[in-house]
Amino acid sequence: MNTNHSKLHLKYLGIDTYKEAVIYMRKDCHICRSEGFEAETRVEISLNSRSLIATLNIIETDLLKPNEASLSNYAWEMLSAKNGDEIKVSHPKPINSLSYIRSKLYGNELNENEINFIVDDIIRGQLSDIHIAMFLSGSVGDHLNKNEVFHLTRAMIKSGQQLKWPSEVIVDKHCVGGLPGNRTTLIVVPIVAAFGLMMPKTSSRSITSPAGTADTMEVFAPVNLDAKTMRKVVERENGCIVWGGSVTLSPADDLLIRIERAMDLDSEGQMVASILSKKIAAGSNHLIIDMPIGPTAKVRSLSHATAIKNYLENIAEQFSIKTHVIFTDGTQPVGRGIGPALEAKDVLATLGGDPSAPQDLRDRALTLAGHVLEFSPNVTAGSGKKLAESILTSGKALSKFQAICNAQGGMRDIPSAPYTKAIVSKKKGYVIKIDNRLLARLAKLAGAPKAKSAGIELLTPLNTAVEIHQPLFILHAETEGELQYALSFYEQAENIITIEENA
Repeated sequence: MNTNHSKLHLKYLGIDTYKEAVIYMRKDCHICRSEGFEAETRVEISLNSRSLIATLNIIETDLLKPNEASLSNYAWEMLSAKNGDEIKVSHPKPINSLSYIRSKLYGNELNENEINFIVDDIIRGQLSDIHIAMFLSGSVGDHLNKNEVFHLTRAMIKSGQQLKWPSEVIVDKHCVGGLPGNRTTLIVVPIVAAFGLMMPKTSSRSITSPAGTADTMEVFAPVNLDAKTMRKVVERENGCIVWGGSVTLSPADDLLIRIERAMDLDSEGQMVASILSKKIAAGSNHLIIDMPIGPTAKVRSLSHATAIKNYLENIAEQFSIKTHVIFTDGTQPVGRGIGPALEAKDVLATLGGDPSAPQDLRDRALTLAGHVLEFSPNVTAGSGKKLAESILTSGKALSKFQAICNAQGGMRDIPSAPYTKAIVSKKKGYVIKIDNRLLARLAKLAGAPKAKSAGIELLTPLNTAVEIHQPLFILHAETEGELQYALSFYEQAENIITIEENA
């Protein structure tokens, strides 16, 4: 009996699909013909003791031979594959979690076991993007009750590794997001670490925004640290700022976020589980959450913010995590820079006590750092911000930031973009509105965050009096093509910055 009828040899093509498992096969290969596989079919791939389910993409050229297959980089890594390895391709077994997902779509409550099955299948690559989108659709809005959010949070914590630290008080800070330039973490961490509290900060990269905290920190120092290296940095300097994906904390959340952001859904329960699972997995037990509120921020109303706050504090309490949610202004970007290098310049100016540093970034960072410091039993309530300011003005925060950067692999110089273009006002008046989302999109079209020095330098915050032809902001790009691409979007967009003409 021929046992090789379902086997193919792997050929590496280097195709990046982010976190989606894809297999590439010839349309005329013996398995596709015999099994009736077509494009978008879900198939099971086995290699040695590992297996996963992937989506089939069909190759109709000689890129692959009939007895060859290839995998997306994500699937390649999941299977620990090597060029030339022999894989087995077959129909997958029925997935029980799909029935639970369908049940949720009809509004039924999921129990702990059902949620565990769903999260486990997400991690093992059993569910397609469509299946994950179904689960998120059934969870959107307030369709996850507090029991479900608790179970989801716990399942996501268990999906990855969990860090433990020698201190009783482990602090963290998180921003809900949606506000360009809000790079307070790079100021808060060194202030808190210089004081003596332990703050092992894991941060995200951008998926759709001009920069995540990890993207901006990467301008200064390496952020792709594994858990062992991260631990060495924290034990040496009391803090770190690393990319959470490199230490595999709550990997289920990374997979959910990828689909959630593409769908542009706003699920309160999913947001709560996302935030808390990563903070708990990182070993934190005291948490400050910055929640900007504004018409073009992620959280747009006080009622929505209050609902999320109640969810966060209630679920965190069940995990014995002391959590305070701070409502902040989300009507406009923070600082001047939007994009990794431009935000890094704001951060360094603030840490260095430069008089020209953006005061809104400085004040917001001090407010948040003050709340974090008040978790210490040695800091009285209401005195944290003043203490944070003394640490900043003394230069201790800058020294600590430099030490953290060096411990993570060395502090780098901030790059500058070779192409810039000032966008000027067409009228005289006052800036009365700034669209955070459109401004962020414009910075991304200019090349951020992949192009570190690309982005926007905002010159006219709200209430600024402007003259005709006065620069409103400066576009930065690393190539002339990206600059023109961003400019073409700006010419078609309306009201990125709204100016009310003088009477």
